[in-house]
Amino acid sequence: MNNKMKLVFSSKSENESFARNVISCFVLSLNPSLAELSEIKTAVSEAVTNAIVHAYNHDIGEIVMEAEIIDRTLHINIFDSGKGIENIDKALQPFYTTNAEEERSGMGFTIMQSFMDKVVVESNVGLGTKVYMTKLLKQDA
Repeated sequence: MNNKMKLVFSSKSENESFARNVISCFVLSLNPSLAELSEIKTAVSEAVTNAIVHAYNHDIGEIVMEAEIIDRTLHINIFDSGKGIENIDKALQPFYTTNAEEERSGMGFTIMQSFMDKVVVESNVGLGTKVYMTKLLKQDA
């Protein structure tokens, strides 16, 4: 079964849980395990939170979430048009944060990478960031 969706929402903190719930509903047709569902929701939460906190610095901008199911593979793309990431390699390192004063752990990308099969980050300073995530869901038991 193939399916796709696109959601555009404001970079407000309350929309992080909205994005988590939307992706949960979208992926339910694959009958994911509770662990898979939790991992997907957490990865989306981290990507959306990064856009809210880092891309827009708590200002309001747009976040785009696209998702597509191809067979049993889930593709999730999270885009923002914020300030971008100067050094992606550095940003992907565990514990790296640009907001230490806000007690950020710097584990967002690490969490995404641990819960998804593939994570690719593209960014241009002043233009925004694109996070592409892929997860193959197991067959029904």
